[in-house]
Amino acid sequence: MIAVSANDAETVRRALEATWRIEAAKIIATLSRYVGGFGHADDLAQKAMAEALTQWPDSGVPANPAAWLTTVAKRRAIDSWRRRERFDERMVKLAGEIERNEHESSDTLPWDPDSIDDDVLRLVFISCHPVLGRRSQLALTLRVAGGLSSEQIARAFLIPVATVQQRIVRAKKTLADANVPFELPPANERPERLKAVLGVLFLMFSEGHVATSGPDWMRPELAMEALRLTRVTAGLLPKDPEVHGLVALMAFTAARSPSRINANGEPILLADQDRSAWDRSLIRLGSRRLQTACSLREARGPYTLQAMIAERHTAAKSVATTDWKRIAQLYGDLNRALPSPISELNRAIAIAEAEGPAQGLALVDQLASAGTLAKFHLIPSVRGELLSRLGRTQEALAEYERAVALAANDREREVLRAKARRIEDG
Repeated sequence: MIAVSANDAETVRRALEATWRIEAAKIIATLSRYVGGFGHADDLAQKAMAEALTQWPDSGVPANPAAWLTTVAKRRAIDSWRRRERFDERMVKLAGEIERNEHESSDTLPWDPDSIDDDVLRLVFISCHPVLGRRSQLALTLRVAGGLSSEQIARAFLIPVATVQQRIVRAKKTLADANVPFELPPANERPERLKAVLGVLFLMFSEGHVATSGPDWMRPELAMEALRLTRVTAGLLPKDPEVHGLVALMAFTAARSPSRINANGEPILLADQDRSAWDRSLIRLGSRRLQTACSLREARGPYTLQAMIAERHTAAKSVATTDWKRIAQLYGDLNRALPSPISELNRAIAIAEAEGPAQGLALVDQLASAGTLAKFHLIPSVRGELLSRLGRTQEALAEYERAVALAANDREREVLRAKARRIEDG
């Protein structure tokens, strides 16, 4: 045991929080295999944590807290089976296996700490199961795979703690009602299911990189948590190129975070960023993972293509020296691989940089006429920028006014208003 001062609840809380953050996925995955159900496993883990908060201030923090939590949770499983008088043949077998291991030291982990096994992969797939809605998938993934508490998830998404708790409870009930087994998807379903997993992780990262609402433009801790979980997934699926492509995309994008806001939390646009402040270690990580993704498959998937675009930005010393023609080509490839109005808009921006604002504006106008992004601020903000470059000041100001009205993020609105003011000031 690691000694703590009597009733030092804060020391215990920190130790427990750190253990859960690092080991939650393996604890719940191990318990799920023992008890045969994900929801029950999570409940048992939560009860073990509650016991830790009660016992550790007096007994001290165990030398191996994760092993302690897992052992206590297994004992609670046996207790619950006995109380419910469901000690049938299956339960006898499982409980016997648990009890036979009771003589082993509780400081011994029931898994190899240097490996990531299929149990964790099963947990990731279950957290993103298609019977769940996207919000439930996000909450559950952060809770069981990411080891975040309900309070931490609530802070990340600016929602009440009770809302997070309700989503997690409903998600577990939905999985139980659907009899979702604790197993990997069949081989024929795995590509589509993996696509859903990566979609959840990318949505999580995107929300951290540019918040869709609230007072802050970025939530870097959420973006880095998404990167961490994606790296774990890549460790579980080392032969899948798109997982590595997503790691690369996140790493290249997150590398720019140190220069994206000033000391007051105000956004700094790409053209004005100090590129020497970009995180070179993340750029190196992105380069390695992009190389891996490209070596695994000749045809490029959407995340790998986006990583290739992000790599072009990190390789340039300035906006002016960026290879915009190549970026425009890559956006064309991306739109063919995964048609999207956002990809088309970004391609128009790249063409505007490579060939001039008039050419870019023509493409943006075509996209605007389709109406697919009418509820968002993106098209009017881009039109405002291109119209101002063409000297069409009043039209540009009108577009920025529309963009401000549509933007949901407070910092984004400030950026748009600042652009409008610069036009007015000449």
